[in-house]
Amino acid sequence: MSDKIIENNQVTIMGEVATGFTFSHEVFGEGFYMVEVNVKRLSNSCDTIPLMISERLIDVTQDYTGEFISAQGQFRSYNRHEEQKNRLILSVFVREVSFVEEEPDGSKTNSILLDGYICKEPIYRKTPLGREIADLLLAVNRPYGKSDYIPCICWGRNARYASSFEVGEHVQVLGRIQSREYVKKLSETETDKRIAYEVSVSKLECLEEAEL
Repeated sequence: MSDKIIENNQVTIMGEVATGFTFSHEVFGEGFYMVEVNVKRLSNSCDTIPLMISERLIDVTQDYTGEFISAQGQFRSYNRHEEQKNRLILSVFVREVSFVEEEPDGSKTNSILLDGYICKEPIYRKTPLGREIADLLLAVNRPYGKSDYIPCICWGRNARYASSFEVGEHVQVLGRIQSREYVKKLSETETDKRIAYEVSVSKLECLEEAEL
């Protein structure tokens, strides 16, 4: 696996373990488990971020709820088939993990760098109060011909800039991973509360002309 591929998708998360481990899947005898971590924002609210972690990195039989950890890895996506269509599932694939002595102060607890390609026309809009927003979907290359599809949200000047991007353009993004609750309507009588994950963009740069 080339370092270049790893460099195009870098995440650092520090926060409080919020759940125990649940089994996700196994690859060549190596078990991977999901755990959720609460990461503080500067505003003191929290993002709850799912980590996918190998049993070789941490003792998954232990419950670390309430302890603070630091994790480095990549933001990964896969499609899960449900309700007759695919749903994009996002999590941080952990490469390194360590325990932190005390609660991080929120200054550098959540950072992500992505280098990828615009794979969907940007959606630009304004809130009722006039705030500008643009939604991007970034395809970030992975080894063996795979890609991760990462939703990103831009605000203000960044949103205006992003609204002019074309499908295929090469873009670099800096920001943080955020979680957002929403209610999915399943039928006339049923709803389901879910969490969406996206990258809140603080800086973005177009690296070259569109590659079609």
